[in-house]
Amino acid sequence: MKIQISYDRPAQIQTDLLVVIVDKDTPLFDLTGSPLQETVRRIASDFAEKRLKKEYFTSLHGDSPVKNIIVYSTALHSGYNVWENVKTCVARSLRLAGDFGLNRISVLLNTNDAVPFVGKAVEGAVLGGYTFDKYLSQKTDRRNLRIDLVALREHDAHNKHRLNRYTIVSEAVNAARDIINEPGNVVVPEYMAEAARKVAKESSLDVKIWDEKKLAREGYNGLIAVGKGSAHPPRLIRLAYRSKKAKVHLAFVGKGITFDSGGISIKPADKMWEMKGDMSGGAAVIYAMQAIGKLKPQINVTGIVPAAENFPDANAQRPGDIFIARNGKSVMVDNTDAEGRLVLTDGLYLAGEEKATHILDIATLTGAVVRALGLSIAGIMGNDAKLIRAVIDSGQNHGESFWELPLPAEYKELLKTPCADLNNIGGPVAGALTAGLFLQEFVPNGTPWAHLDIAGPFIRDKEWKYYEAGAIGFGLKTLVDVAERFNG
Repeated sequence: MKIQISYDRPAQIQTDLLVVIVDKDTPLFDLTGSPLQETVRRIASDFAEKRLKKEYFTSLHGDSPVKNIIVYSTALHSGYNVWENVKTCVARSLRLAGDFGLNRISVLLNTNDAVPFVGKAVEGAVLGGYTFDKYLSQKTDRRNLRIDLVALREHDAHNKHRLNRYTIVSEAVNAARDIINEPGNVVVPEYMAEAARKVAKESSLDVKIWDEKKLAREGYNGLIAVGKGSAHPPRLIRLAYRSKKAKVHLAFVGKGITFDSGGISIKPADKMWEMKGDMSGGAAVIYAMQAIGKLKPQINVTGIVPAAENFPDANAQRPGDIFIARNGKSVMVDNTDAEGRLVLTDGLYLAGEEKATHILDIATLTGAVVRALGLSIAGIMGNDAKLIRAVIDSGQNHGESFWELPLPAEYKELLKTPCADLNNIGGPVAGALTAGLFLQEFVPNGTPWAHLDIAGPFIRDKEWKYYEAGAIGFGLKTLVDVAERFNG
């Protein structure tokens, strides 16, 4: 698939499929001088009067340089902002072109310096063009597909920058989706470590990997405890990007449970296969670092992924086991299915060792957050209002929604146990909040921190916006945006 910017006048466009997006508040297209101007005006009126309730698609007469036209209205998806609508419409037009065997798509875009619709259209095309067909005998072939983003106001330097930036980030999202979609018999902790090594080489990052022997020697006991039941030993992955002008040092800590059976506290069989995606936070961190290494923001960023496989075995940890975390606190493992927070204790400690000034952890952590916020919104909580606000704003920039949840101090009582400093679960209520409170015990003193619980939106069982069914790569775009914008 080839994506390029062109500056054709509407009357000069030759294409298999012309894509027009109508919005009542934002002039997204200009068909002045085109014989299609009156047709689109009539269709827009039909949308406004609610005579049309889905996109309008038609073929044109044989001698027309535009063979087919599709007109979308953002009013049909009023729950999304105009940027999300542009991405969604571009993605859907691409899938329609595939269904009809059309190889050239032209998307009309009114652009200016303030409204980066070119970038959003690129994102919609790259993310919408993704498919995970590695294990299918019949593949999706888009090698001959060409997408022209017809920018109707020429700001060449800005548009080329957006094409480059959004391509880098969207390709990173797709790389994360690939590794999340892979089955658990492929993606084991060492596989994630090898993926990080490749990213480091491609994006000029520093990489460091702890194997099981080094983890035990240095007291990273959360990973050791969780990984004991697996034939695939744990790994601790660290990627580093450094900028000479940086004043802020962000650490991203991503949960990397490559498969979560629940361990001895085994999960129900129904949809357990989705737990191949319990490393979605880790994948978001690894490939956010790939994008950051290429974009080179003026900030220091360290990506940390504690990776393990949580299996029942003769060697597996038992309910009631106690281990001493890297920061010296003792943890009783009341439930072996609350394992993500155990490996994150090691990642948070390493973030402190790396002298991070701000820490974000991202994890498919609790079913409780799904019950609270559903499948489209992630939870966020932490100890620093400015950092939390930065994450929420960055998410809004890129169609990733976060809702702030509290960390009530009185709920710490739920984590008490007579046997250790902390219990790893807090009982049947407020599960997302007690998980956050547990993690807070391992954040270095005085360090601004926020916890992103992405258990809801990490995977979809059917097409959603510009994503096909399967892994979303949720959170990666937000992490990159925070790295580009956050100034402490």
